[in-house]
Amino acid sequence: MCLAIPARIVKLEGDKAVVDAMGNQFRARTTLLPQVKLGDLVLIHAGFAISTIEEEEAKKTWQLIEEIDEFKDTPNKVSG
Repeated sequence: MCLAIPARIVKLEGDKAVVDAMGNQFRARTTLLPQVKLGDLVLIHAGFAISTIEEEEAKKTWQLIEEIDEFKDTPNKVSG
């Protein structure tokens, strides 16, 4: 399964960016989106910003990621 993560551009120099996704910062390239600017929300896949995203959509995705993380930490209960 492939997954693109929404992240906010917090530093931008040419096509090299530092992005923040849920408090995690990492490097990404904006080569595919030359029009992006500091503060924009983008989808990151394989180290590249592949599209811009609206704030509301990013928040929904971040919420789903948090729910998955919470589910992962829940002990398995087998009934029977």
